[in-house]
Amino acid sequence: MRRVLLVEDDLTLGENLRDRLAQDYDVSWARSVRESEELLGKHHWDLAILDIGLPDGNGFDIAEKIARKDGCHFVFLTAQSDAESRLKGFELGAQEFIPKPFYLKELLLRVKHVLDSHPAVAREIKLRDVVVNLQDFFLRRADGAIEYPPVTDMKILKLLVEKSPQVVSRDEILDHVWGIDKTPNHRTVDNAVVRLRQLLGADGERIHSVRGIGYQWMNEEPA
Repeated sequence: MRRVLLVEDDLTLGENLRDRLAQDYDVSWARSVRESEELLGKHHWDLAILDIGLPDGNGFDIAEKIARKDGCHFVFLTAQSDAESRLKGFELGAQEFIPKPFYLKELLLRVKHVLDSHPAVAREIKLRDVVVNLQDFFLRRADGAIEYPPVTDMKILKLLVEKSPQVVSRDEILDHVWGIDKTPNHRTVDNAVVRLRQLLGADGERIHSVRGIGYQWMNEEPA
């Protein structure tokens, strides 16, 4: 079930929206910027529905944080629907900007459209020796032991899995994991892949080297 964060300070509207959305999605309701930030830090989200005017800030601040999270999209649902606000919302990356008052059926259709247009990313993959959680970045061994590898290594693995079967270049990995203003080099990526292969045991060979380009995650088990 897709996970939706609803940020709305109107208690009656928030409760009604939460109850209706909960028929189709895993919904959490935040009534303030502070509550939304706590929830954003605890879970992966597929979509956030944001009001702009909140008691301790505004939805634009939340949108800026969401824009930096992998796999999370957002729409605005707000009475603050002047041209300047709409432009700012879309500049931040909003998928939709829905003015209040609104028709519930229209909101539900727009939410469904956004989620259908962005398939859910893999949160957990089950391999022969381990289960890899790509949301909270840990591995669970067959004996139940939990390991927390370096976050950068896990971000590489997540990127490869999400892009599969596409080949991902070392430069793209560097930009995605470390950022374009950082200074790691291709050797940094290669060393991380060596660690990942060791970590995954028998399934380490699923990370396939493509000479002169980068790496590819193979969905099929190695022979």
